[in-house]
Amino acid sequence: MTEPKYIVVGNSSDDPFAIDVAFAMGQGEDVADLISMKRFANSEFCPRFISDEQDFSEIGNKLSGKSIIIVSTSSLVMSRQSLAMRNLMIARAAKENGAAEVILVEPDLYYSAQDRGPRPNLGKTEVERDLKDLKKFDGQLFTAKLYAQMLKLAGVDRVLTVHNHSFSVQAMFSEVFDGKFYNLIPYDIYVDYLLNSDIVDYEDAGEGLALCAPDKGAREFVKEMFAQLGLDKAKFVLLDKERISERQVEIKIHEESETKLEDIQGHDIVLFDDMVRTGSTVVKSCQLLKQVNPGKTVFALTHFYASEEGRVKMANTAIDEILTLNTIPTVLNRDIQGRLRKKMVVLKIEKWLALNLCRILSLPQPDMGDSLYSIDMSSKNTRWKRKIWLSEQLKALNQG
Repeated sequence: MTEPKYIVVGNSSDDPFAIDVAFAMGQGEDVADLISMKRFANSEFCPRFISDEQDFSEIGNKLSGKSIIIVSTSSLVMSRQSLAMRNLMIARAAKENGAAEVILVEPDLYYSAQDRGPRPNLGKTEVERDLKDLKKFDGQLFTAKLYAQMLKLAGVDRVLTVHNHSFSVQAMFSEVFDGKFYNLIPYDIYVDYLLNSDIVDYEDAGEGLALCAPDKGAREFVKEMFAQLGLDKAKFVLLDKERISERQVEIKIHEESETKLEDIQGHDIVLFDDMVRTGSTVVKSCQLLKQVNPGKTVFALTHFYASEEGRVKMANTAIDEILTLNTIPTVLNRDIQGRLRKKMVVLKIEKWLALNLCRILSLPQPDMGDSLYSIDMSSKNTRWKRKIWLSEQLKALNQG
């Protein structure tokens, strides 16, 4: 039997997300049988790719000609700093044992919020940086750049992430990795769920539906969502956000919005964003939208940081439902969801990631039927009818 060229591992041997990506790519061996996450008595980490203890002919060449895919996600038991260091050491272990290539798959790219430094040359932006922007980073480092450079030095050759929000991070990672940086945008997942589930209600061609961008930074993403949905009679709303302090924002309709607030009365509204941390912006945005008595307000986002503050704020009745992905897998934990489980649905992207990895690496596409993603919804959710797992089951559920 021919040994696989690509080997998928996680930054912990029992990471369910990494295991599911590996399985979707057709890997038969368990991650825990491929790499040992050793820890010395002094707490130092030492990953070891497992080899035949009796084989003395291939010492240091166990991974010769192979490509190692490291799947890295956040954890409840380890900090991002610890996980980042583990990524570096796994990558170096792979290269020092003969690996031809190392690919890091990090759906929520670490340190992306620290995407600029205190000088004009520390971070590319779409508009010229002013003194106020430079001062925000005074005294700190351009952490995202340091992380990229450390990954490169450790032996990582390619980096794949999902819906990264920072122009600066995207430009810098592309430069460090010579263009081998892939920022996957999950349009097809959102489109499939919005069209085939009952999360929103609308008439033919999208009449009665509105898509909303919370600020100009999200406008292009939501415009592309609009185009891919193919619902010509749906409406597009652009909001304007002014940050007064770290936790205070002021929201209004943007002067460039093609749709006014009064035009979406009675519409189901889907507000899209890449992430949520404290929840201040999304709650204020939905409170503004609620002023015109919409049918329903749905908050759709890619990265859900489940802080206690965020959960409390998003329990606000201005948000009727939350649609998110599991790029941060802790969102699947019912205790982490708390009261939000009553209005939350999580789309699990391991299969979608596997398909995209195979495309990028020019591998045969795995046979997954029509399933693009999996679905996790609490029975406490008001839309819950019966348990389904796969995206391909949505149509049958609604017809039933």
